Amino acid sequence: MLSQKAQYAFRALTYLADHYDEGPVLIADIAEKKRIPIKFLESILLQLKKAQILDSKKGKGGGYFIRQHPSETSIAAIIRTVDGPIAMLPCVSLYFYQRCANCDEQNCGLHNIMEQVRDATLQILENKTIADLKSGQEDLPGKIRKATRTK
Repeated sequence: MLSQKAQYAFRALTYLADHYDEGPVLIADIAEKKRIPIKFLESILLQLKKAQILDSKKGKGGGYFIRQHPSETSIAAIIRTVDGPIAMLPCVSLYFYQRCANCDEQNCGLHNIMEQVRDATLQILENKTIADLKSGQEDLPGKIRKATRTK
């Protein structure tokens, strides 16, 4: 599950992607338009800047902007930056691997299943980018839409 921090990061990145060709964007504008607490947003944007996903400009006309074209940064990279491992178990993580206590990975059914889950998840997250967030109206084959409630 994505943390609230990651959800805010994606909201902010969506806004920055929508304004990519317009130059730096003020934190206050992002916070107001995307309804993100400004102090929390500052922390998130600094973390994304340290990971070289964002950059900033100081002074008049300053603010934050996406460093590379939005189509060049994967959703997986953002999740790893903000939330850490994508894998559901530490023993199947590619970047944050940790051996599970008292586990024989070669003969662990859960390990094998979670490895498949990780691979399927990464197949999507590594191939989707910030650019895919832009409109929020991405057409995915078989995309499940929220059902409207009926009384």
